[in-house]
Amino acid sequence: MNRPSILTGALWGGLLSVPLMALFFIGQQIARFPFVPFDMFDWLARALPGPVITFGIDTMVDVITTFQLGRLDEAAKTAEQFMALGITFIIGVIAGGLFFFIMNRLPGERQRRDSLPGVIMGAIVGLPFLLFSLAVNLEAAGQPLVSAVWVLGLYMLWGLTVSWLYSALAFRVQPAAAESAAAGEAGTAASVQTLNRRQFMIQVGGATATVTVVGVGLGALLSQGDEATTTARADGAALPPDGLPNANDPLVPAPGTRPEYTPLEDHYRIDIRTTPLEIAEEGYTLPIAHTNAEGDTEILAELTLDQIRNDFESMDAFITMSCISNRIGGPLISTTRWTGVSMQDILDSIDVPPTATHLRINGGDGFDETVALEDIANDRRIMLTHAWDGIPLLPKHGFPLRIHIPDLYGMKQPKWITAMRFLDQDEDGYWVRRGWDKVARVKATSVIDTVAVDMMVIDADENQRIPVGGIAWAGDRGISRVEVRVNDGEWQEAQLRAPISDRTWTIWRYDWPFEEGMHTFEVRCFEADGTEQIAAVASPRPDGASGIHSTRVNL
Repeated sequence: MNRPSILTGALWGGLLSVPLMALFFIGQQIARFPFVPFDMFDWLARALPGPVITFGIDTMVDVITTFQLGRLDEAAKTAEQFMALGITFIIGVIAGGLFFFIMNRLPGERQRRDSLPGVIMGAIVGLPFLLFSLAVNLEAAGQPLVSAVWVLGLYMLWGLTVSWLYSALAFRVQPAAAESAAAGEAGTAASVQTLNRRQFMIQVGGATATVTVVGVGLGALLSQGDEATTTARADGAALPPDGLPNANDPLVPAPGTRPEYTPLEDHYRIDIRTTPLEIAEEGYTLPIAHTNAEGDTEILAELTLDQIRNDFESMDAFITMSCISNRIGGPLISTTRWTGVSMQDILDSIDVPPTATHLRINGGDGFDETVALEDIANDRRIMLTHAWDGIPLLPKHGFPLRIHIPDLYGMKQPKWITAMRFLDQDEDGYWVRRGWDKVARVKATSVIDTVAVDMMVIDADENQRIPVGGIAWAGDRGISRVEVRVNDGEWQEAQLRAPISDRTWTIWRYDWPFEEGMHTFEVRCFEADGTEQIAAVASPRPDGASGIHSTRVNL
């Protein structure tokens, strides 16, 4: 009998985790079974302390921006997914090595040949993954028995395979360097034994690779249907028939300025899930309940999506939204058309408890936030949103419902809404509990999108000028002035294009008199009441970034 090393067990534990994840992927695509690596990562993101999560976010952003790994929000989600797969692989490595270590120390040969220890090991490793899925995955929580059979079944199969490999290496495959008395015969024997082990490893490795490739390929093929549906819905999105409200403004944005209206597929996405949550429209209802001081809960209303869309006055608004974690000049800001109903109308249709002061909004992703009933009563613009850009919300943007609260960062505005509850006192929301600002009011910001060095213009006096342009935004407080400074000189006022609405960013343009050399451009903005944006540099945590955006250009 041989005693396979712990490293061998670790190797096979990790390698066998790869086809295991492929099988989980197939199940997720075919039947919406839990994909446990992502559920595990989502659970960790909720369970870890706020400072740890913030450090991880900052590190990820630094790496993505330093090495220019792509669009920030998409690259960050890809990084999260790879981390989830990597953690699952490492768990397999540790479990495989530990299993071989324990098996090598069992007293009898019969026990070492038995497959039961592997099955038990698989169940032990799989149980936490099952609990992760039940905690964060709506579909898994909705069918816990099916999820348990699926997750534990696959992990027990994984453990059984690890156990079979141990038995094969220990009792049926000879080591490469067996002892022999006769040099010539021993050399021949050793050569045969080495070939047998090599063949065994190649066969098992080949089978593992085959399962992985087939699993991933089949899962990807099955997922194309969902992607095609999403793409078709996005393709149906369009600007209003008459164009944007400011279409007749004479100011032309500087070449290279971002689109004034963000294409739906380019709208930023930041949330606490590795993949978008998909909630079925069929059977969806929005329960609105009340929990009193004694902890008793009463369902006051249950609204279907059709009722929300058709039984209340519809409202549309062009809105810019930004993530509180967006850095100065960062890409986590977008503008699109929101369609929904006023929360005032929703509450008017319900007997609001007289003791209630706040409304807690829960998302299916585990996110929650509260809004004061006084704020809703004073602002008809607070909107329960069901469509963006003229079509129902896409899954990645929060289908079936999300809320809009003017002048606040996105961290205060849950999506994938599944429940609302009246409270008799305020509560901290998801990110507030993790150390972010309670109010999260938007800070005024201005950004240089372009110094159009290849688009020089000649003014009436035949002076050469370089178009410089970008955006300025201050929530719903408006922009009255934008100024540009070059090489620490005097601030010069830029031209402003009329904003699409009082809640969108403002496009600005400054035609700079051309001079050769290296130049530093800076921009600042002023709110409608004349308040200057905050120049002091501050990181996004806890209440949003501040500072002057600048760029250096060699002309």
